[in-house]
Amino acid sequence: MTRRRRHFPVGASITLSQLEGDAHPVLAELRANEPVSWLPALDAWLVTDRATALAVVRDAETFTVDDPRFSTAQVVGPSMLSRDGAEHDRHRDPFVEPFRLRPIDDALGAWLGDRANHIVGAVSPRGRAELREAVAAPLAVDTITECLGLVDADPERVLGWYRAIVAAVVDVSNGLGVSRAGRDAVEGLLATVEATIGASTASLLSTAAAVGTLETREIHSNTAVIMFGAIETAEAMIANALFHLLSHPDQLEEVAADRSLVADAVEESLRLEPAAALVDRYATRDVVLGRAEIAAGDQVSVSLTGANRDPATFDEPDRFDIHRPNAHQHVAFVHGPHACLGIHLARKEAAAAIDAVLDLLPGLGLDTSASAAPRGLLFRKPPAVTATWG
Repeated sequence: MTRRRRHFPVGASITLSQLEGDAHPVLAELRANEPVSWLPALDAWLVTDRATALAVVRDAETFTVDDPRFSTAQVVGPSMLSRDGAEHDRHRDPFVEPFRLRPIDDALGAWLGDRANHIVGAVSPRGRAELREAVAAPLAVDTITECLGLVDADPERVLGWYRAIVAAVVDVSNGLGVSRAGRDAVEGLLATVEATIGASTASLLSTAAAVGTLETREIHSNTAVIMFGAIETAEAMIANALFHLLSHPDQLEEVAADRSLVADAVEESLRLEPAAALVDRYATRDVVLGRAEIAAGDQVSVSLTGANRDPATFDEPDRFDIHRPNAHQHVAFVHGPHACLGIHLARKEAAAAIDAVLDLLPGLGLDTSASAAPRGLLFRKPPAVTATWG
């Protein structure tokens, strides 16, 4: 470890607080000098350039998720998130078809617009609101509840499970055991999954169960990671996009006037600040990445945040630009076998939220004194996006 510190002095100097706050300056320094660096703060290698990031996430044989240290699996059990190869496919395949673009359009296209309008319409008389809590979070929870077809699970209960599972995963990542609240949330969700599968009405979960390759407990663990990913990333995506647009009134005005730019704004926001900042892999063999001699068993973390601002791909990467021609080359949804299952749903949620906000909150502006830029180590979103209108 002393040798690694000596060979990677930039990485050795970086603290967790730097990565959790305004991480972009230190990620840029790493990318320029040590694109694959050893960070004692993470007890892991950190990849910050786009080309190497893509190489790592696409090579599941060399860089796997299937490791006992994978915290989510310790909380909810084995799932598509924590398995590779044939086992990964067995867990993921029953859920793939319902999340394709056409089924999402058919099942949720009109519903999403109506739901976003309902949520935003409820806050419109106030003239002021914190949009992450008032709009982004409820839309994320309502959408995944509707998508999964969960029976007898109101959004508040689902949100409680989600928060408890997230807290349990964080505890395990910090070397603690799974809390009682975490275990209760897992069991509560399991009971609802069982009820949903057994219900007479068709649902995404009953469709997955009908494939016959997964046990009920495995459908449950995959439901947990889908729910976890859908709520966390969708809430952050929407909040980040609103923060970026409201922070650039000229571009907000353009998007309001030309709604074909909404999709471009979502992609550029994803590039500038991906909701999922960091993904972890574990080396299955000794391997060399650049100057880094990685040993079998080492943790290799990929900074999607760093890769998305790689100047080798993106001109003026720190600038928000809804007209950026190659914004879609971001890696916010990862690549390879663990690419985001809900990519189409997430994009549609963010677009529906932006459209509803622009339609129903005229004269929209950011209260900079009560708002803050995105932050977070694993997931990045603004602590507050406080807006005024009318």
